[in-house]
Amino acid sequence: MLVVFGSINADLIFPVPTLPQVGETVLTSAYRFEPGGKGANQAVAAARAGAEVRFVGRLGEDPFAAELRRSLVAAGVDDGGLGVTPGMPSGTAVVAVDARGDNQILVAGGANLAARAEDIPEDWLGPATTLLCQNELTPAETHAALARAKARGARTVWNLAPAMPVPAEVWRHVDVLMVNRREAEVLLGGPLADAVAAARALHERFGVHAILTLGGEGAVSVHAGGHHRVPALAVEVVDSTGAGDAFCGVFAAGLDLGLALEDALAEAAIAGALATTAVGARSAYPTAATIAALRPRLGPIRRQPTG
Repeated sequence: MLVVFGSINADLIFPVPTLPQVGETVLTSAYRFEPGGKGANQAVAAARAGAEVRFVGRLGEDPFAAELRRSLVAAGVDDGGLGVTPGMPSGTAVVAVDARGDNQILVAGGANLAARAEDIPEDWLGPATTLLCQNELTPAETHAALARAKARGARTVWNLAPAMPVPAEVWRHVDVLMVNRREAEVLLGGPLADAVAAARALHERFGVHAILTLGGEGAVSVHAGGHHRVPALAVEVVDSTGAGDAFCGVFAAGLDLGLALEDALAEAAIAGALATTAVGARSAYPTAATIAALRPRLGPIRRQPTG
């Protein structure tokens, strides 16, 4: 069972010719509403990939809430841990997407910031559970959820996005860390010269299985047994919003389903690439069948042992 403790947002998406610079106003003709939030996106991606997914988080009291819940349930996610916080709005994100598919995102946490680690039912945590967290909730509650899960014998996976400093004691509760290039730079305190070296530094510094996603360059995975270099699936990028969430959700799903590491990484890479082929965070999240059909197109995953 995969338990996702995370954010759920209303995304207001603005297609723009170019992303705004500081002090610049960019005009566009329309915007659209889509369900989002890193936690909910990852839960949907994992469910579409075949995992049993249960979501824990908070909605507000506003016109977005019912549709946000419906979108989870429609994807096959158990919403039994999704509560409502009176007097607060649901989380909301404003996403600008330019003609190349690049984006800028602003997020207002809203009711997400009322989510508590204790909202996770005790019987949802145990050795048969994978807990997947991000970093859009109150950090202390995410840290507490990781600690609760680890104490109960669960596997813990953390997509530290957005990145921020983490108390040293939290790392002992984390099995797998997933970050992109910018998030790795925040954690390591400087620009990345080499992806494998950066992922190895994350692994050695924090004692975790470190996965560094690199967009069109694929991903790197470094763990106690060595490292894997994961290629990217060649696609025509339309909108990169939510691609990282697809990677994270499908990777966690693969681990929870008992896939070999190479297969979990391959499925995540395929899902992340496909997510960029349509407008919107979840529009092109693939099913397990679609991922399997495209596996031969990905190419080999290169593994190097430690040393």
